[in-house]
Amino acid sequence: MAKKPTAPSISIGIGDKDRAAIAAGLSKLLAETYTLYLTTHNFHWNVTGPMFNSLHAMFMTQYTELWNAVDPIAERIRSLGHPAPGSYAQFAKLSGLPDAPAEPPKAMKMVEVLMQGHEAVARTARALFPLVDKAGDEPSADLLTQRLTVHEQTAWMLRSLLAE
Repeated sequence: MAKKPTAPSISIGIGDKDRAAIAAGLSKLLAETYTLYLTTHNFHWNVTGPMFNSLHAMFMTQYTELWNAVDPIAERIRSLGHPAPGSYAQFAKLSGLPDAPAEPPKAMKMVEVLMQGHEAVARTARALFPLVDKAGDEPSADLLTQRLTVHEQTAWMLRSLLAE
């Protein structure tokens, strides 16, 4: 029987257990980012009402940013030596975010749902910091810092729309 070719082992200064734990946390972040992307794109398509133009454009900016975020997260998981999740079933299992509502909500409810989604993804990213700090995983810490900046700022902007 022919020997199956294998890649050389990973020796980047982060142990196997830490790499596995970080990859698992980043997989949850990836799943939640993708879920939030789908919800935001759904709302872009389905928003109605007096704020249609501004919300339609804002949602497009937001879903484009989220779409561009999934690849770096997945590639960081791969850099740590683990497969990146990439199916609806995997994302549904990993994500703590609800799926987009079957019936599109009113415009301001969309804003509220997205604000809550960005805050939830920020919490997921923030929860990984102790692990990446302990492991000395600066690239993952940098990625998490970038994602936190986007999610916290977007949540603030959405929250501002909800103010009376």
